[in-house]
Parts: sequence; structure tokens; C-alpha cells
Amino acid sequence: MTQGTLAIIGAGGHARVLGDCAEQVGWSAIHLFDGSDRPTPPGPWRAHGAPEALLDRLSEYGGVIVGLGANAERLEWLDRIAARGGPIVSLVHPRSSVSAHALIGPGSAVLAGACVCVGARIGRGAIINTNASVDHDTSLGEGVHVSPGAALAGGVNVGARTWVGVGSAVRQGLTIGSDVVIGAGAVVIRDVEDGTTVVGNPARPMRR
Repeated sequence: MTQGTLAIIGAGGHARVLGDCAEQVGWSAIHLFDGSDRPTPPGPWRAHGAPEALLDRLSEYGGVIVGLGANAERLEWLDRIAARGGPIVSLVHPRSSVSAHALIGPGSAVLAGACVCVGARIGRGAIINTNASVDHDTSLGEGVHVSPGAALAGGVNVGARTWVGVGSAVRQGLTIGSDVVIGAGAVVIRDVEDGTTVVGNPARPMRR
């Protein structure tokens, strides 16, 4: 089903992954809005101005999503778009598996190969990246990024803006705080406090 034109804030790797996902679920055109000084990478979509320009053109678009990898920055832009009444959408890749009994917050992305199981609750502006797994009854706060190949077992609670690194694993029933960084390949077997970076197997806080 054709859904019109989608605006994406950003033009880097994550924004282009979202563009590809959007095409596969039926968006007919993709417009990028990027305020960086770097040239737009080669690809099928071009930049149509800086993100600030989009705020005055929201009525022209059938949907808007933020394609920025930095969690806090992504949420800030979602707040600005919502304050203008912008049509914030989520994207769910057709080759992902999302339970009909899971909740996906606005502005979130569930990408190819990802699995979101029954009872899971995904907060606003989250990223469930390629081949990541969010098991039953797990709750993610707003702005969480679950990186490619990461696995969260059942009943895990993750606070806002936390980054779950590539290929990491979190044991069932744990509480992971806000603004946490879980390192690539880490195996988390204990709760993690707010603002902590943990690495290793088993995962331990990094020394300051």
C-alpha cells in the first residue's frame, strides 16, 4: 500500500536504513533533512534541507521519523516535531517479527530480522536494530537503542536512552537503568544502575 512521502531527519547510515525500510513497507518517496556539514552519502535519496526547515513543512508529509543514532538527540527532535503537530510514525520492517500483543511507541523502528515478543513494550523513539531480540514482557524506555544481534531475555526493564551494544545479552528479569551503555558482546547477569557503562562476560562496570 502506498503511503505518500516520508520525511527523515538525518542522512547518515541509520537514516538510510530507515529509508530502505520505509520503501519496503510502501512509502512512495523519501526526503532526508540533514544539518551536518558532511556530504550526503551516495544513494537513492537526497537531502531537502536542514532539519529546521522541515519544521515549517510538516504539513507536506504523510509521516516523519528521526534517523539519528544518538539517543538523546533523537528524542529532542521528536519533541520538537510533536510540538508542531507533526505526523510522527514508526517503521516495522516486513522481515521482522512483532507480536500483535506488543506495543511499539511512536517514532520507533523495528528493523530487518528483529523479534519483539508478546507483552513487550517499546518506548517512544526506540531502535530495535537488525536481528535484535526483545523477549516477552520486556519494557524499553524512550530512546533506547538495542543494537544489531543484541538479545534481551524476558521480563527485562530498560530505562530511557540506554544503548545495548552489538551482540550483547541481558539475562531475564533484570533492571537496566537509564543512560546505561552495555558494551559490545557483554553478558549482563546483574542489574545495572543509571549512567553506568558495563563491559565483558560477565558484564562489570568500567573503571573510571
